[in-house]
Amino acid sequence: METKFLIDPGGLRDLVDALTDRYDPTVGEDALQRLSDFLTVRLPGRRDDRGKTVPELVGEGRYRDAVQQLWPQLIAYTFDEPAPAEGFGNADRPAGPFEPSSRRRVVPRYFDDRRELLGILRGLVDTTFGGAAADADKPTWCEKTPFNLLCMDFLWELVPEAAIVHIKRHPVSVLASHLAQPWAPPTVDGALAYLKPVYHRWLAWRNTADLTGRRYIEVKAEELAADWPGQRRALFERLDVDDFATPSTFQSHKLAHRNDQFDDETREYVEEALGEIIPAMGYE
Repeated sequence: METKFLIDPGGLRDLVDALTDRYDPTVGEDALQRLSDFLTVRLPGRRDDRGKTVPELVGEGRYRDAVQQLWPQLIAYTFDEPAPAEGFGNADRPAGPFEPSSRRRVVPRYFDDRRELLGILRGLVDTTFGGAAADADKPTWCEKTPFNLLCMDFLWELVPEAAIVHIKRHPVSVLASHLAQPWAPPTVDGALAYLKPVYHRWLAWRNTADLTGRRYIEVKAEELAADWPGQRRALFERLDVDDFATPSTFQSHKLAHRNDQFDDETREYVEEALGEIIPAMGYE
């Protein structure tokens, strides 16, 4: 599932910066408030295509306990601030009987050692994801938020032994797929505006990154689909996990069904617009 809370805005990556390099009480409190909303409102309220929420997938009791145990480790102090009057109230008289008289405030901890904070957050990940894996009698877990690809440095800070698998696809097919998504721009020009900066940022990082000693695996979806059993065995061997017949598979017809989505003129326009991105991603 795309849990998103590791790297999306308001998630763990933002919090680490806010309580270390970017720390001040206001920045830290804002990051904690956004993380609280992420973990206590957004994740319990968002269901995946199987109808499951993150707490349901990892165990609701385990999830609640892990989140509740997180806050005392991140907060230095709490206090009540008098709430500003709203409506026709004034400073010394609330507008009505239900008007709150104060609001809860927190003073976030400052971590001069980034590794200490990462260790606390790693505990949340180990308890939730690791606990779910143990319940299923599995040795490890996988999280598949797409933009993990742009946050690999942070993910390796959080989980140093992690293997990151980049399953790539022909950029023209990626653009065609985005046109069918309700969360992406619905036009070719809009999808190009959305995707090209992502590709440029990824390629700029990859061209300067030192992946020495890192467990990074890059594979084409088209190759996985052409021979899933054989490619799966090779991939799992590189990941140091036992091979097994997975319920989900890569299938060529599911990757190729967008090949005829564009007429010749539109495809030529898209290929020209993607220019150097296509060969840089290993395609012709």
